[in-house]
Amino acid sequence: MRKYDLITPEGTRDLLFDESVARRTAEEKLRRLFENYGYSEVITPGVEFYDVFMLKSRYFAQETMYKLSDGKGRLMVIRPDSTMPIARLAATRLKDEIHPLKLFYSQNIFRINPKDSGRDDEITQSGIEIIGGNVKKADMEILNLAAEAIKTFETDNFRFEIGDGAFFKILISKLTDDEDETERLREYVENKNIPELKTALEKYGYSDQADILYELPKLFGGSEVFEKAEQIFKDEKLVSALNDIKEAYAYLCALGLKDKVTLDFSLVNKANYYTGLLFRGYIMGYGMPVLSGGRYDALTGDFGFPCPATGFAVNINAVAKALLKNNRAELTAPSDIMVYAENDAMQKGFLHCRALAADGIRAENSLNETLEEAKEFARKKGIKLIDRVDKNGNVTKIQV
Repeated sequence: MRKYDLITPEGTRDLLFDESVARRTAEEKLRRLFENYGYSEVITPGVEFYDVFMLKSRYFAQETMYKLSDGKGRLMVIRPDSTMPIARLAATRLKDEIHPLKLFYSQNIFRINPKDSGRDDEITQSGIEIIGGNVKKADMEILNLAAEAIKTFETDNFRFEIGDGAFFKILISKLTDDEDETERLREYVENKNIPELKTALEKYGYSDQADILYELPKLFGGSEVFEKAEQIFKDEKLVSALNDIKEAYAYLCALGLKDKVTLDFSLVNKANYYTGLLFRGYIMGYGMPVLSGGRYDALTGDFGFPCPATGFAVNINAVAKALLKNNRAELTAPSDIMVYAENDAMQKGFLHCRALAADGIRAENSLNETLEEAKEFARKKGIKLIDRVDKNGNVTKIQV
């Protein structure tokens, strides 16, 4: 007995009309932005070898990836991330290209989320990656384009959170090398679950690293966060990372975004290949980030091609939902004209449709049996004009 022939899998859904238009609109706006800044498009396979995502570090938990096998029985995954395949591409086919590489993409990723989490398993992402180049200049360009990307969605109601993945990595490296324990602590820090974090850190006794890690979720807010951090960050590497985020914050302020930027030292992306600057972007109408990115200097080295890199991705699903929520007007416009051909004039009717379309007019060929049915259909669809075509090719215009 068939159980699942009328529904979509959990975490996926069909897109209708305005939803489709909203997504395509967001994608096209970002495409124009990226191309205008000199980025070249790449498309990676929808199916990759499992090994691509299980390198020296466990960047993605295996239970979050959709798996299958190829014709030779080798383990494959449906692409759960775009950055890692592009790092693979940069380390292989593009390693002899002129650097820095400036790449952009727009493609789907697939991740298994907890049931009833409200998150899509299938996400359309549009983003950019810079492979190589001066680190400071690349970071500033990425921040600038992240701000420009959000502005393309014609909203002033947005905000940024910036942090640095180095804080957590430096501290955790001196506490534990256990991947499960690291992931548990990462979740407590990022979710600002201070009670659980305190309990988990008690096993390490008194140490500067544990104490500072406990303080990370509290380092959240405006520029006053820097003063608090300076009082507790004594390690040379932590101070260096702090100076990096100060520069990024100053740059965003210089762009006129001071009122839209929040510092958050507990940012630790689940895709833990990030090594430095981290940021997220939010827009009104959607509670989770619509944009996220940062620096990942070690990732291409895992593929045998050490090179600094940075980038960000926009969650097109999230942007489309926010656009539809904030804009109540329908995005799917009706056709300009409906062409109704008499039964003995179908060929001439379609030729008339073709001529109208060639002039940039949205012309819909009527499939109704009678003119009255065509008028009723046009009324329901919001089409204001019918071109009636007879067997001699004569056209009569009818207002609906």
